[in-house]
Amino acid sequence: DFRKLLFEVSEALVTDELSDLKFLSLEHVPRRKLEAIQEPKAFLEVLQEKDMIGAENVSFLKELLFRIGRIDLLTAHLGSSREEMQRELQLPGRAQVSAYRYLLFQLSEDVTENELMSFKLLLVKELPKSKLTRETTMLDILTEMEKKGLLGKDNLSMLKSLCEKINISLWNSIEDGLNLFGQEEMLITEEERGNTGDSGGHLVSSVAPYLPGNFNDSPQVLEAYRMTSRPCGVCLILNNHNFAKAREGVLEHKHMKDRNGTDVDAAALRNVFSKLHFRVEEYRDLTAEEIRKTVNIFRSEDHEDKDCFVCCILSHGKKGSIYGVDGQEVPIRELTTSFTVQNCNSLAGKPKVFFIQACQGDAFHKGVTIETDSGEQDSSVERDARFQPDCIPAEADFLLGMATLQDYVSYRSPREGTWYIQALCQHLEYSCPRGEDVLTILTAVNQEVSRKSCERDAKKQMPQPSFTLRKRLIFPVN
Repeated sequence: DFRKLLFEVSEALVTDELSDLKFLSLEHVPRRKLEAIQEPKAFLEVLQEKDMIGAENVSFLKELLFRIGRIDLLTAHLGSSREEMQRELQLPGRAQVSAYRYLLFQLSEDVTENELMSFKLLLVKELPKSKLTRETTMLDILTEMEKKGLLGKDNLSMLKSLCEKINISLWNSIEDGLNLFGQEEMLITEEERGNTGDSGGHLVSSVAPYLPGNFNDSPQVLEAYRMTSRPCGVCLILNNHNFAKAREGVLEHKHMKDRNGTDVDAAALRNVFSKLHFRVEEYRDLTAEEIRKTVNIFRSEDHEDKDCFVCCILSHGKKGSIYGVDGQEVPIRELTTSFTVQNCNSLAGKPKVFFIQACQGDAFHKGVTIETDSGEQDSSVERDARFQPDCIPAEADFLLGMATLQDYVSYRSPREGTWYIQALCQHLEYSCPRGEDVLTILTAVNQEVSRKSCERDAKKQMPQPSFTLRKRLIFPVN
């Protein structure tokens, strides 16, 4: 029943997603009619009135849900997957959302709160104050700029100027998309689509360049790992907080501090991986030997009926190693190698994922609200274990997420946890229900963390994933 389908889809959509859908539909539905819509049900009814969707024609609805990342609705109600949509939208003329509009939508998704505030300040003279309130979103700003004639597919100069002042990478993303797409002029028309030749000089592939995670010359959509078992697998959390044993037993660690705030990180990891259908096992305050024994227990488990293994390590550390609470070292390489095919055959061909928040010394002494994981007393920043290429095995199906690059600082708040783990959990919780793959999510984490800075010394942090994955890794929610 088509009406039942529309009802179920409308019930699942939230206010922000309705705004996204309205923006993406601006070239098909009059602006005034869209502005009057206050709920998803009314939006879908308008699409029906405009013959944009119907019982025999759901292609536009499928594309809209794909564009806003609601792969769950696409799959559950319309019988289509992310991969099927990517293939379908590569066909000439199938995309009904223009590249120009979709690139603007992507811009609105990429803008941070600080950047949004900068846009508002720079547009004070161009837009009414009533349109630049605290509640105003980036989509609201782009919509208002279009209404005022300050923005259009042939009028991008003001947007470019604003991006250059705020963050040039925002404009670079738009420009890259337009260059790949060939701009609006490069789209083939209905007439030209009937021709076998390309006499008009237009691009035949008009959509592939701006599909997320897609390459124009890619012969096929990359296969995803199977993630259907329930539970999906084990999420092992090694959470070291109390380092009294290290202070008492190792002279060089007499100033090693407890890792206040690590329980906030552990709670966030428990929460998100439980939602992702993992069996979460947390172990606290382990010595180096206890870490080895615990990892060996899970290495020896039978994972035959599971699809994945995740290990999250929260501890002090140094280059290439983590510390037990007794101040003794465990090489990261030793932990990851425990799950190779030779050592854990039941995980052969399955993704093994490690997220490591472990740090090295020589932290700066800048205050007490931000602390160090190097163990130094009253430090304000932490230096994470530098990523080493040999930290993960050479064989396939491993992913290692490190909190920072070599020589970069990493931050931990006693109240709020670490920048990296908190950003990781927030992005997993937001993006996994939308069908995003883990590498795309980690790229978003990189972007968020790299844009933060410590107000006291303006130091930055840049996480880095390293992987030997052969397929796309998508954590299921449904």
